[in-house]
Amino acid sequence: MCSSISETLLAYLSLGVLPIPSSVSPTTTAIGFLVLWLIALSAVALGVLYIAILVIAHFPRSALPSENTYTTTTRSGAISEPRKLRHIREDPDDERQREEKVAVSVVVPAYNETERLPGMLNEAVDVLEGWQLASGEKATYEILVVDDGSRDQTADCALKFSAEKKVPEDHIRVCKLEKNRGKGGAVAHGMQRCRGDYIIFADADGASQFSDIKTLHASLTSLTDSPASPAIALGSRAHMVKSEAVVKRSFIRNFLMYSLHTLLYVFGIRTIRDTQCGFKMFTRSAVAQIFPFMHNEGWIFDVEVLILAERKGVKVAEVPISWHEVPGSKMELARDSVRMAIDLVVIRCAYMLGVYDDGRKASREKALRKKKES
Repeated sequence: MCSSISETLLAYLSLGVLPIPSSVSPTTTAIGFLVLWLIALSAVALGVLYIAILVIAHFPRSALPSENTYTTTTRSGAISEPRKLRHIREDPDDERQREEKVAVSVVVPAYNETERLPGMLNEAVDVLEGWQLASGEKATYEILVVDDGSRDQTADCALKFSAEKKVPEDHIRVCKLEKNRGKGGAVAHGMQRCRGDYIIFADADGASQFSDIKTLHASLTSLTDSPASPAIALGSRAHMVKSEAVVKRSFIRNFLMYSLHTLLYVFGIRTIRDTQCGFKMFTRSAVAQIFPFMHNEGWIFDVEVLILAERKGVKVAEVPISWHEVPGSKMELARDSVRMAIDLVVIRCAYMLGVYDDGRKASREKALRKKKES
């Protein structure tokens, strides 16, 4: 029966433009043509997938002129005129020549956070004001609140807090986005416009215990002795999976959490137990290697950070932190969980297919140019 099928296929295929050598058996020829057809179909399927990913992939908009500025409270307590935010790409190659350097920058993405933001800022300022580095020097700092197009008075709330707390000028900066970008977009925008040697983003709800910033900083300095070397310390709640704070969550919330973890495992994120904690610290070099190449601006942006870190060989440490549930989450569980799952597939496929640029090609070309010049 196999012979009759192959002979029939051979008869059809022999009508094509390719000659069939007489020395080749009908079965071998038929199998060869079937392999060619499968390769052709695979190429078509890959092309269709590429076009589909290209259509639904996210490419962030450019920052508007006003979004590259910030306001702060002056020594008199008044609100300053807009001042320029320097982009991380404007840094000189020699880190020692960087102006207005501070030890630590804190980026706080905020959307309609007038209720929760003051408490978080109060805890952050208290910790930062009393922080002494391992060298014995007082930690210099800034907090950059990125108002993600809020409909309430989030920006004013941050500036009011700064004035009432008498926070020194330029220690709390407020950048207001004209159009909402999503948490990932607000974080990426702020991370690229900070002055710190070490830069952390922290959620406005204050769910993470801010004093754990010292633990993350210690972890980073154990990975590398210089902010010019890329490394990341991830705040993690994985140790709390069976704690009361998690166990008392609703069934659907925990179900969606475990479903996301399973999907992350399938897509290759297997060494990090908690990808979604909103408390992550980076060396300045890591920020420069990752955030200019970010694409996703939604809730799953943390995973893209880790994918880029993996692709670029950035050192990553997961650090247990204290955390508690805070009411008022902006996430809509059902809708946003589905969106996160779709975005995860898109991110992974977009990098595999070359739809997203991770900057490695440009880095190699720059290194080659420097080598030729030297």
